[in-house]
Amino acid sequence: MTDRVPGQFALVLHSHLPWLPNHGRWPVGEEWLYQSWADCYLPMFSMLRRLADDGLTDQLSLGVTPILAAQLDDPYAGASMYEWLADWQLRAMEAALSRDDARADAGTREFRSAAAALADFETQWRHGGSPQIRPLVESGVIELLGGPLAHPFQPLLDQRLRRLSLTEGLADAEHRWGTRPSGIWAPECAYTPGMEAEYAAAGVRHFMVDGPTLHGDTALGRPVGDSGVVAFGRDLTVSYRVWSPKSGYPGHADYRDFHTYDHETGFKSVRVTGKTVPAHEKKPYDPSRVDAAIDAHVDDFIGCIRDRLISESERIGRPALVVAAFDTELYGHWWHEGPIWLERLLRRLPEVGITVGTLDTARRNGYVGEPVDLADSSWGSGKDWRVWEGPQVQHLVQLNSEVTATALDSLDKRLATASHARDEVADQILRETLMTVQSDWPFMVSKDTAAGYAQDRAYKHAHATREICAASDAGRAEAATRLARGWRNADNMFGALDARRLPSRDGDDR
Repeated sequence: MTDRVPGQFALVLHSHLPWLPNHGRWPVGEEWLYQSWADCYLPMFSMLRRLADDGLTDQLSLGVTPILAAQLDDPYAGASMYEWLADWQLRAMEAALSRDDARADAGTREFRSAAAALADFETQWRHGGSPQIRPLVESGVIELLGGPLAHPFQPLLDQRLRRLSLTEGLADAEHRWGTRPSGIWAPECAYTPGMEAEYAAAGVRHFMVDGPTLHGDTALGRPVGDSGVVAFGRDLTVSYRVWSPKSGYPGHADYRDFHTYDHETGFKSVRVTGKTVPAHEKKPYDPSRVDAAIDAHVDDFIGCIRDRLISESERIGRPALVVAAFDTELYGHWWHEGPIWLERLLRRLPEVGITVGTLDTARRNGYVGEPVDLADSSWGSGKDWRVWEGPQVQHLVQLNSEVTATALDSLDKRLATASHARDEVADQILRETLMTVQSDWPFMVSKDTAAGYAQDRAYKHAHATREICAASDAGRAEAATRLARGWRNADNMFGALDARRLPSRDGDDR
């Protein structure tokens, strides 16, 4: 009989992409959404359905941002995803007929994967993502984490927009999935003092921060100040076992290489081979080689969790909590073998005496220590805000400040004189403002990952905000309505967003 390991292990996944439909295709744009959908969301949700069908519960805390949920439910995105999957299969069929043996093998493998993805999409996803998420919540296999409406970097956001974005994000989750999350993954794990009070007011009971925010002591959740809202910290010792850029599992020589494409087919058909091996010297991907590596990495991670739970429980003198947290897209999109590894991990953990549970379970079961005051922080470089307000993105910081001021001034004028009916112009000003201040744009610029695309997106939404506001402020009602409807049609998301719920300047809700 396996001895029980003290404490609880919690796996937390954060699913997020910025709004991509109708904003370019390749190399950045909708392709990003469809690759993530095919490589990550399809296999991950299939895995969760299997766990639920087998009666497993309380397996992980799954964050799905409202902006991603809107894309997974969007009719245009769904139809285009179906076309993308069919194109994947056609490209694979062509590659399978190649005279190059390695390319033909890759084509055959991709054809089978595309066929399976099409079958899964046709039977499970044709009505969007919400019908996938609701049953998982109802089965109890996951705890659903919510978040602010358009994934803003909250500490740098105007407080009125911050409050609105949070409450609207939670309302959006309830509308889509029939449940209002009691926990959230704060965008970028970003925090500034006072946000805990806003969380409490919105009904949030727990949220994620990075380990250094709790000074590395992540063995228990910690209530923030006197709010009663619990901050759970990511255990870096355990999480970096997977996600370390230097030694993480996805860099193993036998796993499929993410960065190297066959330019004729667009497929990733080689294995990592070695970290210093140039692309043209990498070996063909061989699925028969990966099974042993996956099992070895499952065993290694279980050993790491076990050792950490025992050592942390001994250190604090009571059963400890270990939280491993990752972007969901790591599993399948960035790390091809990740979904297989994750399912084997979750099935094996109970067998070796490790208790698995969600953040909500950890809070309810008392894995909570003494209150703590937290400082400004994030999970970005330096664990501070430099990625989102550093010298390289000061132009976006200034843009966000100017657009927010313009939007709020215009909204206050409209809402002060408007009737009690909904105002589609005000609603669209708010949507475009929230799209402008998404955390993704400065992140992509700071990390130089499609920086030009990110800047174009930020300035495009800023332009939309400004031109609607200008027409509104000038009293050109017809022009303001025409502009608002045009921009609304371009990005068809968050139809329930109502500007009348924007807190007033004096801090009270309208």
